[in-house]
Amino acid sequence: MSTPPTELALAFGGGGARGAYQVGLLRHLARRHPALRARILTGVSAGAINAAHLAAGFEDFPTRVDKLVRLWSNLDIDDVFRVDSLSILRHVARWTAQLAFFGGRKGVPQMRGLVDTRPLHRTLCAALACDARNSINGIEERIARGELKALALTATRYDTGQTLTFYEGAEVQDWQRPSRRSEAAKIRVDHVMASSALPFFFPATKVDGHWYGDGGIRLHRPLAPSIHLGATHVLAISTRYGRTEAEAASSATSGYPPPAQVIGILMNAIFLDLLDQDAMSLERVNALIDRLPDEDRLGLRPVRLLVMRPSVDLGRLAADYEPKLPGLFRFLTRRLGTRETKSSDLLSLLMFQSDYLKRLIELGEKDAETRGDEIAEFLASAGS
Repeated sequence: MSTPPTELALAFGGGGARGAYQVGLLRHLARRHPALRARILTGVSAGAINAAHLAAGFEDFPTRVDKLVRLWSNLDIDDVFRVDSLSILRHVARWTAQLAFFGGRKGVPQMRGLVDTRPLHRTLCAALACDARNSINGIEERIARGELKALALTATRYDTGQTLTFYEGAEVQDWQRPSRRSEAAKIRVDHVMASSALPFFFPATKVDGHWYGDGGIRLHRPLAPSIHLGATHVLAISTRYGRTEAEAASSATSGYPPPAQVIGILMNAIFLDLLDQDAMSLERVNALIDRLPDEDRLGLRPVRLLVMRPSVDLGRLAADYEPKLPGLFRFLTRRLGTRETKSSDLLSLLMFQSDYLKRLIELGEKDAETRGDEIAEFLASAGS
């Protein structure tokens, strides 16, 4: 059995506004490893934005990263969803009418999200240079030149409950597992919007006649897309802070838990916690494979993994920037109890404020520098 060539994948997890942290880590990679060759890019939720942006650029790696840094640094909340008082009050009124008075009646507008995300669609179209059909044309050309093997974005199909990974790539075989499968596609901005549509907060996105939402909802194996696409090495970037045992046992609230605390726990459980479990499973499988001779591996191969994560609780950090949120939006989040918890994970998902995002970029770069030698050793083993 011949040893397969090494193939490095960058896997971007979810986390809403926390996606800026991933960009900081990329800035370190671009500076220390300007010739980095990662031909497999996978993303889910906010990570889909970063993966698509890297896949679409024609420039060298440092230039593409620099553009991504500028995109997140200049981003503001009204570039993602409308926060003007009229828009928010209209959505609140419609939700109230549907839930309390007119739910199910004909002629009553169906609520599709708590906020209007059309600004995000415009922002992504401008950043990804999409055409009239919202296609991201740079991806196809980079695949043809061999610079990119595949881009994969994961979304949840609401009418069936399936997790669907859309991919655009060369020499890729479809895969199917219980409740999740792949589908070849010409990646468009709609796919990015679908993957990053936080349930209830952001409206679902229609793709090829079906409605999709955030890909992290049922993605029990967040590393699977990279592995199915042929990665031998996966650098996964999580936005989940790894708490110590003492921190995990410390109470974040006093008294009855506010909705913001409960929603934050749910969001972490759905979008972020599964990467840790998947990483543990992968390492166990690697250990078993390494003990077997080649002829007994039944086609299985070890996949080397390095997971990067914040050294600071991004929920706690978000609280420092909360007073600068737009007035009515701040009022509504406070009604959910964002100031009654020490770590507002919910707030950190929605805080698309330039000052907070810049702080996350700085933190991501600093964390990468701290583990710079470890990253360099891992990339060297991947031939990058």
